[in-house]
Amino acid sequence: MSELVQKLRENQNLTDEEFKVILSCVDYDEELKQNADAVRREHYGNKVYIRGLIEFTNYCKNNCYYCGIRRDNRNLSRYRLTEEEILECCREGYELGFRTFVLQGGEDPYFTDKVVCSIVAEIHKNYPDCAITLSIGEKSYESYLAYFQAGAERYLLRHETANPEHYGKLHPSEMSCQNRQRCLFDLKKIGYQVGAGIMVGSPHQTLDNMIEDLRFLQKLQPQMIGIGPFLSHQDTPFRDEQNGTLELTLRLLSVLRLLFPKVLLPATTALGTVHPLGREKGLQAGANVIMPNLSPTSVRKKYMLYDNKICTGDESAQCRQCTELRVSGIGYEVVTDRGDAKDFAK
Repeated sequence: MSELVQKLRENQNLTDEEFKVILSCVDYDEELKQNADAVRREHYGNKVYIRGLIEFTNYCKNNCYYCGIRRDNRNLSRYRLTEEEILECCREGYELGFRTFVLQGGEDPYFTDKVVCSIVAEIHKNYPDCAITLSIGEKSYESYLAYFQAGAERYLLRHETANPEHYGKLHPSEMSCQNRQRCLFDLKKIGYQVGAGIMVGSPHQTLDNMIEDLRFLQKLQPQMIGIGPFLSHQDTPFRDEQNGTLELTLRLLSVLRLLFPKVLLPATTALGTVHPLGREKGLQAGANVIMPNLSPTSVRKKYMLYDNKICTGDESAQCRQCTELRVSGIGYEVVTDRGDAKDFAK
């Protein structure tokens, strides 16, 4: 084993210069992948956890330059699922074996704290053996606390970039890197299992930015880290920007598994969009979570954060079966338990 990969695996750390070498050099990729898979197996065996994704609104008050559901996209047909429709997605998902539901949406003012808490409480009442994950953006401490008390246990909020200057190149001036990070630490303080992450190869991203992101993650110590390649959308200011690569995303996935041996790492839909076997390659590089879509097929094409997103026409059962086949085909096993992060103190 090369000295750098061995040091990363044993110490769960490298110097900035060593990170720069390992992230910029293809020569380490196979070794990184093999070691990441070995470490993942030490803690999680060959288990792959599935989360049922429910994209319940594509309204958003924000105007992030990279996002297809940004406020100023006038070409998008907007929708909101009702509480009954969301519960129907959960009912169907539960029958298919899902024990985690991920409610994801834009920052939609219609979904007030009262409405969100009502939905969360109803899901929690109907499916007490399931984990409820929210991914609905930047909120106040009080809002996060209310969701937690209603029954939400996990929260996904990609920090996107830990560098304020880079953050400003991806977002309008009313959004700030400091507030995004405040949200993540608030969530940790309340007691959520927290997920952060970045877009790999986002416009203006440098290697130094990525190392800064790794340092931020070391400080935050999230239970989940979601990364995927940046993919452009035709109706955004970044329509002509170059997409992130499969290779760098896989390399970073392996580095993250070695840095955070017990973290939950998704093989994202964006990985599957950038390469037909992207999610399988993600699992082989250290990931251990997949999030099939439980949203009604009538709205899936409307929740288009980037162009050419996969699985927009599949029924929920198709997504579930397809996931099982893909995962078992490369020697892993889909499991239907909640899949909490190891050693998370409830």
